[in-house]
Amino acid sequence: MTKELEIEFKNMLTKEEYSKLLAEQKTAPISQTNHYFDTADFQLRDQKAALRLRSIGSRFECTLKTPAASGNYETTDALNQDQASAMLELGQFNAPEVSAELERLGVSPSDLVPIGSLTTHPLADAYDGRLLVLYHSEYLGVEDYELEYEVTDEASGKRIFISLLEEKHIPLRPADKKIARFMKAASKR
Repeated sequence: MTKELEIEFKNMLTKEEYSKLLAEQKTAPISQTNHYFDTADFQLRDQKAALRLRSIGSRFECTLKTPAASGNYETTDALNQDQASAMLELGQFNAPEVSAELERLGVSPSDLVPIGSLTTHPLADAYDGRLLVLYHSEYLGVEDYELEYEVTDEASGKRIFISLLEEKHIPLRPADKKIARFMKAASKR
């Protein structure tokens, strides 16, 4: 289990901007799928929280994101394949640290329902001492592209991120979290 503060800056990209940044990389993106959960009446969303089960090959992790004064707290439990399968089939929810945080929010794990999946192809690299991630995401017939910069200091991180966008001639475009973009697309169906 881990619990950490996540401070990140995001910017939506056009397909052309994404392709140009991708061509500058020495490695290829990996693929991962995020399976999102909430209660039927969206108790997590209403608290600006998000719950996902991420699968990356044969690795699985359950992460609950909750708001912090700056960024989000992430509580994560590593899961084995049996635990992940049970969660996806709405059987046993065996993510102890995430369960404790859910209970703290007043949400029972037994009330969780799947709300959908998003597949993304991230490519991570170090940039100015922090993690820079290029994403291509696919969900509900939508494809989008984003650039994300994860930092530990909000002020310097913002300055570095804006400087990078200017250097690459990329306009500043707001980017919602992936789950928010997924939910927006789902509400249009």
